[in-house]
Amino acid sequence: QVQLVESGGGSVQAGGSLRLSCVASERSFDTQCMAWFRQAPGKEREGVARIYGIRDTYYADSVKGRFTISQDNAKNTVYLQMNVLNSEDSAMYYCAAAPYCYNLEWKRFTYWGQGTQVTVSS
Repeated sequence: QVQLVESGGGSVQAGGSLRLSCVASERSFDTQCMAWFRQAPGKEREGVARIYGIRDTYYADSVKGRFTISQDNAKNTVYLQMNVLNSEDSAMYYCAAAPYCYNLEWKRFTYWGQGTQVTVSS
């Protein structure tokens, strides 16, 4: 059973930055695709970014150019660097893992962290 633990959320003013971290208890076939999702109150969970393999990355249009996903395999950790944050980025952010990325369909991801809250004030 893979466990994912997120950290790094918090409160920041618009235009600021945060870096989220997700530590996986193991990396294996089941965690080839690592992704970040977010969910704001009353909204559908949405895929933000994902990394598959070494450096195959994808970003949602809403964060492209502002967010960067990366990983440190030696630490079993995936990061989400978030820059130029705005109020629409406020949400609970979740780390998730699966054997494949499934076009970031959240229901197809197997493993989930507990989430970390990001609040952006204007």
